[in-house]
Amino acid sequence: MRFFKDLSLSAFTAGFVAVLVGFTSSVAIVFQAALALGATPEMVASWMWALGIGMGLCSLLPSLWWKKPVMVAWSTPGAAVLATAATAGGFNMADGVGAFMLCAVLITVAGATGWFERVMNRIPLALASALLAGVLARFGLQGFAAAQTALPLVALMFATYLLGKRFLPRYAVPLTLLIAIIYVAARAQFTGATIHFGLTMPVFVAPAFSLAAFISMSLPLFVVTMASQNLPGVAAIQAAGFADRHAQGGGAGIPISKVITLTGLTTLVLAPFGAFALNLSAITAAICMGPEAHANPARRYTAAASCGAIYVVIGLFGSAITGILTAFPKELVAAIAGLALLGTIGGAMHAALQDERNREAALITFLVTLSGVVIAGIGSAFWGVVAGVLALLVQHGARAPQAKN
Repeated sequence: MRFFKDLSLSAFTAGFVAVLVGFTSSVAIVFQAALALGATPEMVASWMWALGIGMGLCSLLPSLWWKKPVMVAWSTPGAAVLATAATAGGFNMADGVGAFMLCAVLITVAGATGWFERVMNRIPLALASALLAGVLARFGLQGFAAAQTALPLVALMFATYLLGKRFLPRYAVPLTLLIAIIYVAARAQFTGATIHFGLTMPVFVAPAFSLAAFISMSLPLFVVTMASQNLPGVAAIQAAGFADRHAQGGGAGIPISKVITLTGLTTLVLAPFGAFALNLSAITAAICMGPEAHANPARRYTAAASCGAIYVVIGLFGSAITGILTAFPKELVAAIAGLALLGTIGGAMHAALQDERNREAALITFLVTLSGVVIAGIGSAFWGVVAGVLALLVQHGARAPQAKN
């Protein structure tokens, strides 16, 4: 099978790091959203089952089919919106499931009609790259800021990474992760976690539909998922060279509209079990699409496929695997994410700033995105693009460049 021939240690490690970063950085928000809707412990485990299976299959199968790194994640800002809306509106789990399903229909329509991809194709590559750099730079900063609370660990990881890049560049990130795990284990610094081994059983919840839930949960969930998740997700695909135009690795690129449609349909099917919103990934996608995953872009799909396979395992054994992943010290997770994203951040910044005509607008996009500002419940990724496009229009008017130069 071609997959096993193309698979490498660096690609598998990239997939594992993507799962580690994706889960540990936001799983608490997902738990908060579930509990706000009145979830029982069995329902919370079912959410992990549905999200793990959904993200896993939506990443694994398209990556194997298209031989391109397709990365799907849950909507972290969407979970935050749900937690707030459920508490304020007094909604229960049935209301939530109905809202998830209606949001899934909207996402499916956005993908099937292709309107979202057409909008993204009109954003200049410099702005898309600046958007990605702004999203990822926060993780780079957090990686080094972790030295404030775990200086020996972060210093050891940084030194290992630099030596790895010097002598074993393909294995710098796997080696850094391995040394960090050994160090943490030797010092007994893994946090306490409750681990229950066994298969996770999905819990079906019949949906309840209401106008109040649609306005309070479905629409905000759809807006933040498209603006704060799918938008930077497309930017990650474009910056890595896997968009339909100028695709790396030969052949066509990732069909963005089809992937968005797939996330909508998968959410619709798994919503009664707790899948609230699936979308394109940005942070974890950058880990699996970058040069750290593999020097050959044509083989980076194995990183995404590995990530998807691990997600499926997490779904099947949700309680146990979640407990294991959350036992990693937060400083280790922050540092390995920051180091793994260095190459992608540098590449995105280079692409954003190399064209002098678009440089200032790209810099504005980068800074607004990096600021983390939230306006009207919508994250900085959306406002960064808005600010950058406005800068281009004011500076160049109708002659503003199109997406792909």
